[in-house]
Amino acid sequence: MNTSQFSRRQAARIGLAAAMAPALGRFSSAADESGKPSAGKIGDFKISLAQWSLHKRLFADRSKTLEVNLDFPKTAKMEFGIDGVEYVNQFFKDKARDQSYLKELNKRAADHGVTNVLIMIDAEGDLSVENSDKRNQAVENHKKWVDTAAILGCHAIRINTGSNYSPTKTAPTAEACGALAEYGSKNKIEIICENHGGPSSDPDSLIALIKAVGSSNFGTLPDFGNFPRDSSGKHSIDIYKAIARLMPYAKGVSAKSYVFNTEGSEREMDFGRILKIVTDAGYSSWIGIEYEGSETPEPAGIISTKKLLERYRGQQYKG
Repeated sequence: MNTSQFSRRQAARIGLAAAMAPALGRFSSAADESGKPSAGKIGDFKISLAQWSLHKRLFADRSKTLEVNLDFPKTAKMEFGIDGVEYVNQFFKDKARDQSYLKELNKRAADHGVTNVLIMIDAEGDLSVENSDKRNQAVENHKKWVDTAAILGCHAIRINTGSNYSPTKTAPTAEACGALAEYGSKNKIEIICENHGGPSSDPDSLIALIKAVGSSNFGTLPDFGNFPRDSSGKHSIDIYKAIARLMPYAKGVSAKSYVFNTEGSEREMDFGRILKIVTDAGYSSWIGIEYEGSETPEPAGIISTKKLLERYRGQQYKG
């Protein structure tokens, strides 16, 4: 893509961003983005299971990963009582275009009454790299997963947005993400970006990117825990305010958990407060459990996180 082409297309995207501003900020005027929600009822939501919660099990025997992946819907339903799943592409990396494998995965999900919610995409190229050839190749690499998500009946893919953007510099990342969002819209697959390290974990940068793309098919996947930490391991920004700022653009939510106290609460994060923030943003769809702790084995961590979400769902938050 030459400079003049980029400029014209970027100008068009900026115009689209302006036109889409009311939609992108549809909750911002009503929801409190301070991270200090008022007392009130926490709303309803559906609970899904992010496959990364079982990454140790999946990595334990690579020769069996593809079969274990096929059984993921069954595992979610039979072992944990969860009827929505969020896949990670690296566990079936070479099967994106394998129709028979995807048909079998669909069948196993349907057999257990499990909804395929989304696919988390890793290692498919840097969407923010300055080199246009590499950036365009990254877009092409991601497109096959849009197609896969459509076959599986998912609503979205989660992408990594790269490291080459900031609150004041969003191109060329916006160009690449915009092209992917446009492709996704043709397949009715949303493109969502998680706070997943680098500038994506800076709300100013991620929101700037969302606005620069300016597409109703491009949004966020706020993760409870993926924010910067200091040398002591504690979050170095106000995570509640950060989540509140990302929620107006949310098309998914990730309930990250690490460690629990004797009462069953997450020791690092106030789930009740976060879930009230989620409610106040008008969100009532899937919330994916993503247990990433080490003190508790994966199955127990998943169960503890599920119990915590169920404890707060529909309850009064006291503020």
